[in-house]
Amino acid sequence: METWFNPARELDALLRATAASTPGFDAAFNPEMRPADPRFGDYQANGILPLAKAAKTNPRALATALVEALQKSGQLDESLVVTTIAGPGFINFTLTPKFLDAWLVRYADESAFRAGAAQLYHGKKVVIDYPSPNTAKQMHVGHLRPMVVGEAVARLLQFCGADLLRDNHLGDWGTNFGILILAIKRSHFLLDAKNENALEDLERLYKEGSALTKADPAALDAARSELAKLQGGDPENTALWEQIVAVSNAACQEIYDTLGVHPDVTLGESFYRDKVGQIYRELTDCGMAEESDGALVVWHDDHPRFARTAEPSQPFIIRKKDGSSNYASTDLATILYRVEHFHADECVYVTDGRQQDHFQQLFLTAEKWFKATGRKLPSLRHVWFGTILGEDGKAIKTKSGDPIRLKALLQEATDRAFAVVSEKNPDLPEDERRHIARTVGIGAVRYADLCQNRTLDYTFSWDKLLAFEGNTAPYLLYAVARIHSIFRKAGLPFGAGTENPSPLETDTEIALAKKLLGFSLALDQACTELRPHFLCTYLFELAGAYSSFNNVDDSAVRARRLTLCARTGTVLTAGLRLLGIEPLERM
Repeated sequence: METWFNPARELDALLRATAASTPGFDAAFNPEMRPADPRFGDYQANGILPLAKAAKTNPRALATALVEALQKSGQLDESLVVTTIAGPGFINFTLTPKFLDAWLVRYADESAFRAGAAQLYHGKKVVIDYPSPNTAKQMHVGHLRPMVVGEAVARLLQFCGADLLRDNHLGDWGTNFGILILAIKRSHFLLDAKNENALEDLERLYKEGSALTKADPAALDAARSELAKLQGGDPENTALWEQIVAVSNAACQEIYDTLGVHPDVTLGESFYRDKVGQIYRELTDCGMAEESDGALVVWHDDHPRFARTAEPSQPFIIRKKDGSSNYASTDLATILYRVEHFHADECVYVTDGRQQDHFQQLFLTAEKWFKATGRKLPSLRHVWFGTILGEDGKAIKTKSGDPIRLKALLQEATDRAFAVVSEKNPDLPEDERRHIARTVGIGAVRYADLCQNRTLDYTFSWDKLLAFEGNTAPYLLYAVARIHSIFRKAGLPFGAGTENPSPLETDTEIALAKKLLGFSLALDQACTELRPHFLCTYLFELAGAYSSFNNVDDSAVRARRLTLCARTGTVLTAGLRLLGIEPLERM
């Protein structure tokens, strides 16, 4: 038996395989493996009870038969994993100190952890769609979550073996460009992507154009005409559109760099404007799409909320009355392109929870369309998130009621962190204090978001997110820095002095070793459900377990103690990097 990276997953697979050839079981048996009550073991299989109830059989007898078959198979080394049966038929597994010793030796660095975790998504081509902002709009606090959640999910998938492609699907096409182009032409405004205020100017012009078209029907007709010219390839309007996109991309890139977001491709809605015709044809030909009030729509009569009889009715509009495309048509074209061009096995979309209806209809439509046309549909997953709230419990805004600009929020985080760092370490050179402040400030903002269950709203609090106590980025960063200081004080490079460690002995050593092994389960949970907060919770608990562990400078135990220090530092470092936070060796 090898030293498994994730014992829970391996034991689950072993029980399933053994059950397939054991009387009273079949290949569909689910062990229902989960962490056990520490009093009884490390992992527990609870699946015997529902099986015995359905078969009206003694559950303990079934459990005994399965354990005996497992032991006879020779695939479980009892010197590493001890198996017991408790109660009416619970199967408990306890990892021995020998297993933990071997695990600590084998999983010594981030590359080993990555290799162990790769089994989760090995061989899968995954396209993740984020942060996908709308062109010609400044990023505000609402754009924080798609970036930090999307980046964390992307890193988790990649760490766990996915062949990952990050696609920044920009909202760079649509009716708003007719209004904006009209406003630019009427004001004779000259766009310059190098102007730091260019995006603000575009927002101002759009507001002016929007107000004008609402007040004046003639202006609305003029905006539609400008849009029609753009969609028809008019050189002047195309040049203006390209300038608008360039201004937006330059402003967004600054935020991307700050948050470490690096898309592999940027294929906005405009990329698919010549590909939506195929969508209209195929959905019509297979009987899914029909005309309704001049628009082309898809109904899902087998769904209670999307059927034509539902109140209110919600048809999936794939072509608008004026003949133009929309999110539905370009999103369907995008799925097809990702399958045919990127050979995607899975597509992950990271958006606001308010778009749940759209993605449910999109996935339903794609499923039926692919089935009707004989194509293989990739797994489609919507990673949605809640809202960031202010202290008043409402969506966070400035005192004037405007959205908080994301650039200003991140700068304030850095400035606040600099004040704290300067107070705690005034003797550090200013350049080092500013580097620490940037890491702590930006890290604190993203961790405050990621440590929440993404589907919940959360309240933004400067005091809480910058605190050095509790489940915060500063607390975890400080834990890593403390571990590095142990090696510095010992005159050793990080990770040195850990050769040939003696066996684990004390309760605190074993508890910390088991918590380190829990990294595999945290990765499994976070990656399976695409919820980074599972990883955050684990890292916080690991730091707490480490604080209860005393590093004793005794030659007899020094190597194993330093091993535990080094592994804790490595896991905390790997975990923080998965969240997009670069650890510090000194704070």
